[in-house]
Amino acid sequence: MPAVPEYVQQIEGAWRLKVWVQPGAKKSELDGVHDGRLKIRLQAPAVENKANKALVAFIAKTLGIKKNRVVIEHGDKSRAKTLFIDSETSPQWPDCSEGLNNQT
Repeated sequence: MPAVPEYVQQIEGAWRLKVWVQPGAKKSELDGVHDGRLKIRLQAPAVENKANKALVAFIAKTLGIKKNRVVIEHGDKSRAKTLFIDSETSPQWPDCSEGLNNQT
């Protein structure tokens, strides 16, 4: 099993994903690692929960899992968020250690 990135933590039967979100970007994309968290630029604005909904959909699509398997555990109103990923097996984690933009 490949090593998991620094922004991922395995817990019993699931995973925690630490992210840093930048809402209101030109396009939704992965943008490297920021302060030990996966940096994600989201096109959605940070109003009326739009960015949080877009984040869940973006992560689900990126990892190839259903949206109902992704929950914001901490940081509803913060750029630093912790997501709970309900998956027994390890998803294909994006490798952003290079800090390059990886569009999904």
